[in-house]
Amino acid sequence: MAQVTEKRHPISTYLEENQKYLNDRLGVGKSFDIGVHDFYVGHTRMLLYYINGFAESLLISQIMRELNDVRERDLADNAFDQLFHKFIPFFQLSKVETTDEFMDKLLVGQVGLIIDRSPHAIIIDAKILPNRSPQEPDTERIVRGAHDGFTEVLVTNTALTRRRIRDERLRFEIMQIGERTKTDVAVAYLHDVANEELVQTLKERLQNIQIDGIPMAEKTVEEFIIGKTMNPFPLVRYTERPDVAAVHLLEGHVLIYVDTSPSVMITPATYFHHVQHAEEYRQTPVIGAYLRWVRFLGIFASVFVLPIWLLLVMHPSMIPEPLHFLGIKKMGSIPILAQFLIAEIGLDLMRMAAIHTPAPLSIAVGLLAAILVGDVAIKVGLLAPEVILYLAVAAIGMYATPSYELSLANRLIRLFLILMVGFFSTPGLMIGLTLVLIFLASTRSLNTPYLWPFIPFNYKGMKDIVVRLAVPSKNNRPSIVRAQNSSRQ
Repeated sequence: MAQVTEKRHPISTYLEENQKYLNDRLGVGKSFDIGVHDFYVGHTRMLLYYINGFAESLLISQIMRELNDVRERDLADNAFDQLFHKFIPFFQLSKVETTDEFMDKLLVGQVGLIIDRSPHAIIIDAKILPNRSPQEPDTERIVRGAHDGFTEVLVTNTALTRRRIRDERLRFEIMQIGERTKTDVAVAYLHDVANEELVQTLKERLQNIQIDGIPMAEKTVEEFIIGKTMNPFPLVRYTERPDVAAVHLLEGHVLIYVDTSPSVMITPATYFHHVQHAEEYRQTPVIGAYLRWVRFLGIFASVFVLPIWLLLVMHPSMIPEPLHFLGIKKMGSIPILAQFLIAEIGLDLMRMAAIHTPAPLSIAVGLLAAILVGDVAIKVGLLAPEVILYLAVAAIGMYATPSYELSLANRLIRLFLILMVGFFSTPGLMIGLTLVLIFLASTRSLNTPYLWPFIPFNYKGMKDIVVRLAVPSKNNRPSIVRAQNSSRQ
């Protein structure tokens, strides 16, 4: 559940009653990592609850050392107020009044202090989360520019973003999703820029999530936000780069950060958001435009090269005389359509093997695949040499696609077009292309046309897609985000 359930169990003024209730609910004595330290400050008994692996030992030891110097008469008036305002030498303190809230804070890594004869407890934010350094993500590498990336810790990710946008109007609204996991999810936007309707829609959809947990983090959240759909195309964009996230925030997009995930969700997103890369903006506009066109060519090849070549093989008369070499020299032992399907499945198997194979063995797997598929399969007549060649061209274009999700969707479209050509020839290709175009044109991502600025056509937006414009020439934010403040300069 995203909404916090109503708290009904107040903290008792009797410490033994609190201890019995908390120990039973938290499984103290059964779960080895839940710890409780029973100690006295003067004559006042206290209980310190913590989770091994989360509590920062040096900080807690320093606080305990300071409390050992507190005398009984210092706590005579009001032990809670004296500790909260004076004797605990730490600034990240909060007060809770119910055991339910106490446990919620404890389970996210904070340390809780129960005080005898006090109806309140003190929460000390002395957690240290398992973390890794913000390394550059493998899927979004660039030559120039920052080489840091998001990590699995939400606070680290928000700090990396605020480092780039030092604006008091940047908002990170946090909520918890999952009845059992209570995963922190933050909605990020610029208060005076982002579309208020989109912000409210996302917050409502997040708050309406009813599930026991989201261990798969951002992907589960996406499926709840977008809804049930069989659409293979990604309707949100993911990034692991803080600079890319900051750029989209400045454009007026709304981002969703999920704790335990290094990927940030960008909304709304169109098809053309998935074909851009940060490297284009780290080079001069001319070089950036060239890189973009080459990438577009690769994406086009990944979808259309195989279906078009299959059509030419099926109808050799359609091949112009100067391009006769595009035909097939030796057909192979099985039908050409079956060869394509076998090769496509083999390519997927090799990709999976490369992902799941330990790094020291990945080179051996690559060599094995190259020998078997590239040589033996041709010699035994299983596959024609041209099938391997054009499949390799399509694979290179697929791997050149910046968005991993879009590359997988394009692969399904390629398979669909291959089957349409294989069964229905030229009409099949025309019908298949028409169906795909209609499907994409009718797709919407959070009420945003998926093919914008192509359909509906927008000249300024299309120019920015086709040509990498210089940043000083971009005076306005993209109209598709419906920003409150459209001016950027």
